[in-house]
Amino acid sequence: MNAPPSTTVRELIEQQALARPQAMFALATETNQAISFGQLARSCRHVAALLRAHGARPGDTVSLVMPNGLLTLQLLLGAMHGGFTVNPVNLLSQPEQMRHVLVHSDCSLVCVAPEWEQRVRELLAPVERPVAVMVCPPNAGALSTAGRIHDEDDLPPPAPDAIALLMYTSGTTGVPKGVMLTQANLTANAQAIGAEHALDHQDRVLAVLPLYHINAFVVTMLAPLATGSSLVLPPKFSAGRFWAQACTTGCTWINVVPTMISYLLEGAAPEREQTLRIRFCRSASAALPPEHHRAFEDKFGIGIIETMGLTETAAPSFSNPLDAARRKHGAVGRASGCEARIVDASLSPIPIGATGELVIRGPNVMRGYYKNPEATRASFTPDGWLRTGDLGHVDADGFFFVTGRIKELIIKGGENIAPREIDEALLAHPSVLEAAAVGIPDKHYGQEIMACVVLREGSLCSEDELRAFCIEHLGPFKTPKVLRFVGELPRGPSGKVQRLKLLTPPG
Repeated sequence: MNAPPSTTVRELIEQQALARPQAMFALATETNQAISFGQLARSCRHVAALLRAHGARPGDTVSLVMPNGLLTLQLLLGAMHGGFTVNPVNLLSQPEQMRHVLVHSDCSLVCVAPEWEQRVRELLAPVERPVAVMVCPPNAGALSTAGRIHDEDDLPPPAPDAIALLMYTSGTTGVPKGVMLTQANLTANAQAIGAEHALDHQDRVLAVLPLYHINAFVVTMLAPLATGSSLVLPPKFSAGRFWAQACTTGCTWINVVPTMISYLLEGAAPEREQTLRIRFCRSASAALPPEHHRAFEDKFGIGIIETMGLTETAAPSFSNPLDAARRKHGAVGRASGCEARIVDASLSPIPIGATGELVIRGPNVMRGYYKNPEATRASFTPDGWLRTGDLGHVDADGFFFVTGRIKELIIKGGENIAPREIDEALLAHPSVLEAAAVGIPDKHYGQEIMACVVLREGSLCSEDELRAFCIEHLGPFKTPKVLRFVGELPRGPSGKVQRLKLLTPPG
């Protein structure tokens, strides 16, 4: 008889430690240091004792300002195991954003990498409440040899509805909001991901995304934990080292964002025999252009499963099927581990194929925004569906297609234009590496279209040539009035293009 599904991160850890104590859970590529499930459970108790020794108590928020690594992994899991709330801070934040997160989160302790200590102390200097700072050694092995701290008896297990993760959105408009996810939210989605991708003990993922992002946190850290599989942890994404890292460590799947796919397409492909173990590539966090989807599968011989989720839904809420024959290019997939539907402006369901707002309901959906009841209320319909702010439609087979954000919709002369339609037309040009469209004010139409374009290295393409290409593929009405060639597009930590930042003049 199968055990009932876990409802806390602690249960996930203890079940694997009991069932497979010697099996590897995580491997660091730079040091070749590994940690087993048994070692993980022991380190979790040690972490809880360490946090308590620094003044934190279960229920407190513990912030982490640390890059990827085994120590970061152990601190995150150990804190949740002990009933603390973890707050991984985005290392790409501007100083003001980072200060906001550290102040707003009410953290009682910050775990910080040595290279970040001075900056964090400066950011905390004006904070009136006491905040302890624990400088963490770069070597994860130090966690088990810090002899001054003795593990305490097990703390009471956290409740399923206890807040386990406080993760701040990237704040593309306004200040970042703190998303509260419970122990049950996280475990529900970790188990749903495992079921969706049929993960088992033989599987191993290359985890190149930062652990301060919801995708890496749930998909590449918690899903392997839930399924007894393992992860390989490089310090960061490197297009030049990616395939060697995946192939030499026996990875069976890879988890990336569309930006990474575009960079991998620019590099050389490994020999097919080297990648035979990799059964799929998972793309998430932003829409994957169909042209890049097809090009990746053709070049590397690895099928892509496109998925989508939000911080507010503990990562994926949609996934294309594992069966390649049933996937649909351009779709974010079917609802996975939750319910989803499309509604109109009055929040009523609309017919198949009609465009409206995507809403989600299920066990993975957040408790709300921390200390922001107004934003929480505005994010839910009266009957409990999370409003995503994404525009899209669903087809007769239950596949959802996302065409843009409501706030980013271009309304030209009263006609709604999805920016992604413009992006995809531009990406079909052989000289274009990346493209993003946005609406700009226009006295005649209300809004006109501007597109920012990144050209492939060594490519030459004039504005006139690109405009003629757009007229051919989009027609004159949807052809961008302004074409701006740029070196890169502004992106958030997940790789998602921050379109509204395109409206800020460069320089």
